Amino acid sequence: MFVKVYVYHIKTDKMKDYFRIQEKAGEIYGRYIDSQTTYLQSREDATKWMEITKYKSEEEYNKSIKLINTHKEIQELFKSFQSVLMESKSEILEENFTKVMTKNTL
Repeated sequence: MFVKVYVYHIKTDKMKDYFRIQEKAGEIYGRYIDSQTTYLQSREDATKWMEITKYKSEEEYNKSIKLINTHKEIQELFKSFQSVLMESKSEILEENFTKVMTKNTL
């Protein structure tokens, strides 16, 4: 399993816009690739978010992302996403991971 992790800071007054953008982007991604995304908000800094998306494989992700990125609406959504980022912390951190194990305890 291939996992993409993004960390970024969203303006607190732009949360509704952020969720709208993520919902529309998710609809587009869903047309091209199966994925599962989790959004986490920091408890220490309400502007800090982590986005974790799981894909079947890196190969499938790379194949599909090429198609997704040519989609005009996804390009417009990314511009909208950039507008909700905090100006002072506008960097988007991105990392790739491989899922090794899942352990559940109750």
